[in-house]
Amino acid sequence: MADFGATELDTFRAETRAWLEANCPPSMRTPMTDEKEAPWGGRKAEWKNPDAKLWLERMADKGWTAPMWPKQYGGGGLSKAQNKVLEQELRRIKARPALMSFGVWMLGPVLLEYATEEQKQRFLPGIVRGETRWCQGYSEPGAGSDLASLQTKCEEVKDENGGDHWLINGQKVWTSYADQADWIFCLVRTDTSKKHEGISFVLFDMTSPGVEARPIKLISGSSPFCETFFDNVKVPKEQLVGKVNGGWEIAKRLLQYERQNISASGFGGGAGLDVVEAAKTHVGVDDQGRIADGDLRARIAAHKMDAHAFLLTVRRAEAESKTGSGPSAAVSIIKYAAAKMNQERTELLVEALGLQGLGWEGEGFTPDEIAALRAMLRAKGNSIEGGTSEVNLNVVAKRVLGLLDHQ
Repeated sequence: MADFGATELDTFRAETRAWLEANCPPSMRTPMTDEKEAPWGGRKAEWKNPDAKLWLERMADKGWTAPMWPKQYGGGGLSKAQNKVLEQELRRIKARPALMSFGVWMLGPVLLEYATEEQKQRFLPGIVRGETRWCQGYSEPGAGSDLASLQTKCEEVKDENGGDHWLINGQKVWTSYADQADWIFCLVRTDTSKKHEGISFVLFDMTSPGVEARPIKLISGSSPFCETFFDNVKVPKEQLVGKVNGGWEIAKRLLQYERQNISASGFGGGAGLDVVEAAKTHVGVDDQGRIADGDLRARIAAHKMDAHAFLLTVRRAEAESKTGSGPSAAVSIIKYAAAKMNQERTELLVEALGLQGLGWEGEGFTPDEIAALRAMLRAKGNSIEGGTSEVNLNVVAKRVLGLLDHQ
């Protein structure tokens, strides 16, 4: 859709503002205080706050959970300019996200590029409405940074009725929320004689016989990741996206969307406390009202400046990606920076809290203080998930700076 002129955009802004005021519940204009409030949707969704379900339904009816997707697939059909207005108006009222979804952030964009029309009609509307929760089957015990070494096997098999299907055997690891997901988008090996050219991209239901997800407990105490096992899992032939052995191109494209999303969110955790206020409370202030510890004060100030510059860079990169053909390899720069900055932020917060930053549970510590420590521990994984920092630096060197490997 072509962007509107100024007058049309002013009208759209007024209509959007009025609609949001009428339809966004007051409780959806406050920060989330518990990760269980996150609106992931799906068949297993539990709504701690009924308003969250209502907010999702209203936004999905407008197509605004995926505002720039085509209307024929349930999206909002908005132009870039209209989408920017919507984002501004959502920020203005401090609205919570109506839907958090790997389907919206990662799978949907590549389906729009690579899927058949039948696949788009089948899968995209359920993503928009939050009816299907997806997980990502990429990493394996022996294929993490070198993802193309994956060994999960996918064979074409004839059944007793003369039809054929895919038969999948293997294991994935670090599968985020696999135990809560309804479906998985999965990289599988359809040709053992080739590496990158022997990989395909398939979709299948997590309730299929032979699928098992086992949560992995992290050092932070949570279990968002899983080991996922496939034992003779039957998958209909029409659920392969793109070409047989053509999955690596789709995989790389999806990773760009994943890293763009991680970069835009800047990770999270421990957001209930501001590092400056925490330092003033627990470290103290000098006679000018500044954080008393000069070294800590300087490091916090430097971090705050970096964070602001990072936010501006992310917004510029988002605008550039919407004027071209989607995210580029440059998102690896932002993903690397996001991981580094979130680790720095959570470490500074725990340092600022002093002894109050050492509380795991129990009396004497507030929920925010406990969350700060757990967030710091959880942040250690930021430089691994979504592509390790080392891999992202290699992408930057090769694809952004144009450097070549030493021969």
